[in-house]
Amino acid sequence: MPELPEVEALTRFLTQRTAGRMVERCELGAIAALKTVEPPLSSLVGREVVSVTRRGKYLCMDLDRRWLVMHLARGGWVRWKDKLPAERARPGRGPLALRMGFDGASGFDVTEMGTEKRLALWVVGDPDEVEGLATLGIDPLDASFDTNTLADLLAGAAGNVKTVLAAQSVIAGIGNAYSDEILHVARLSPFRPARNLDRAEVERLHGAIVGVLQEAVARAVGQEASELKGDKKRAMRVHGRTGEQCPECGDVVREVSFATKSLQYCATCQTGGKPLADRRLSKLLR
Repeated sequence: MPELPEVEALTRFLTQRTAGRMVERCELGAIAALKTVEPPLSSLVGREVVSVTRRGKYLCMDLDRRWLVMHLARGGWVRWKDKLPAERARPGRGPLALRMGFDGASGFDVTEMGTEKRLALWVVGDPDEVEGLATLGIDPLDASFDTNTLADLLAGAAGNVKTVLAAQSVIAGIGNAYSDEILHVARLSPFRPARNLDRAEVERLHGAIVGVLQEAVARAVGQEASELKGDKKRAMRVHGRTGEQCPECGDVVREVSFATKSLQYCATCQTGGKPLADRRLSKLLR
């Protein structure tokens, strides 16, 4: 799933290629992806791109007081083409969700791989009309996100620290992959109750959140959109590396599996050497 660093990089990538350009084509490839009816998608044609911004994991394109908002979900991506296919995109069973073309014949396809089909598009007058955007928590790269702010958020949160990190209404932009990376750097168990962290642990966690995300953004920005997914996978310390060596201590990276996803961690670095039980309602083995 594209998370904050990849969406930030896509935002800047699209800004460089579309700002000031006129929309000539806007064609839907997946009917279920479009979550709004009015204004129609066709109303974006003829409008100029004012800006492309990120809010959490959402891409927001300002088209002269009309907005196209995109959430790429787990399997979505943006594929830039210097010359779009001439044929008009039509709804079908393939991965294409949206085709958007600009003056000069270039543009992008928004695609979604897999069977979940959770990618979502909105055409709105204001981004806050999108419920998920209106309820987003603080951006962890915002200057106001300091240690005290994080402490307050954790103190008022229910559940474990892994769940809280990925809750978009608490902290916007972090998902399954980067929460694994953050907790590894912070040396915290993913199942530690969020409200039980002491001050030193909160400070470590804050440093890990900002450090991991800033490092990932710096690495991703400037790359072609087609390179971002592979770069993300290569840069992971523990996420997606089950059975490999922990880069910090050399212990094996372990996994806890759930119905539709999994998490990875290092027992030596994060749980005092105790493996986590690999079952849906995992708890530390006692």
